[in-house]
Amino acid sequence: MQTVVRLPSDILDRYTIERELGGGAMSCVYLATDRLLGRKVAIKTLSPELSSVLATERFRREIEICARLQHPHILPLLSAHEAEGVPYFTTPFVEGESLRDCLTRERRLSIAVAGHVMHDVADALDYAHAHGIVHRDIKPENILLEGRNAIVTDFGIAKLTHAASEFSVRDHSITGSGMSVGTPIYMAPEQALADQSADHRVDLYALGVVAYEMLAGQTPFAGRVGAGLLAARCKERPKPVANLRSHVPAPFANLVMRCLEADPAARPARADVIVQVLESLPLSAHGFSQ
Repeated sequence: MQTVVRLPSDILDRYTIERELGGGAMSCVYLATDRLLGRKVAIKTLSPELSSVLATERFRREIEICARLQHPHILPLLSAHEAEGVPYFTTPFVEGESLRDCLTRERRLSIAVAGHVMHDVADALDYAHAHGIVHRDIKPENILLEGRNAIVTDFGIAKLTHAASEFSVRDHSITGSGMSVGTPIYMAPEQALADQSADHRVDLYALGVVAYEMLAGQTPFAGRVGAGLLAARCKERPKPVANLRSHVPAPFANLVMRCLEADPAARPARADVIVQVLESLPLSAHGFSQ
């Protein structure tokens, strides 16, 4: 609760803070009630003690990105403000849980649910990529589950491509170069190597890791860390997911393994390819729920 006490008074005047939901290295997320509108929201704010010029610019860019993404499987922005020099924004509060929480409890998901989650995330990524935005941090912590829907959140380290011409040209300076960003277990080889030519296909690799984890109850190359993990991703093929989970339909298993190819050119070309394959499968059929 000490962090809540340090929130700017403008936030505390309008919102009743209920509890901290989480956050990252530079931000905190709170569950709050908007007293004016009488609804629950999530407030994401830059940690005041980390409000350097660079951190503030990155946070403002995240707001700018979120404001341009309107998709049913992407957490929408409700409002954005600054209080006492600290930027913050609000989103709807999702009445559900993160995919990470679900996997911690269940270890692995039914084939049908795994397929639906992969479909929804791929659909969200297809939309983001078409708008010149590469997420770069797809992982269970950044996927929220609400009913039968999966919702992508946290574009804090997203990369803007040339297609996002409406964004500020300052993006390169605040994204950084020569340094890998993301979560190591879910990084594509080219992302881990800080390859400046890495494109939207890093998100497809990460989605492949997430799908593998949902089906097999473990990530590819489980137990490897650091340089060993990077070497494995670059030089070895993961154990086929079908070997770890029986009854996975061959088209689904093959799709997951294609996403995990070390060579980006061998992965699906676009996220909508993943959507199309999954929509061709009867994921709600009895045989797919095992």
